[in-house]
Amino acid sequence: MEALYLLVPLSVVVVGVALWVFFGAAESGQFDDLEGPAYRVLQDDDR
Repeated sequence: MEALYLLVPLSVVVVGVALWVFFGAAESGQFDDLEGPAYRVLQDDDR
């Protein structure tokens, strides 16, 4: 039971950090173009 006093706040902190990283990436434009990199892989650029 004593482990819950450590694990519950620790899990809340981990979820908070994960949400902060996700929303920070979304605000900086990380997810704006999801199809562009997939098409660039298929293009043959042997110049």
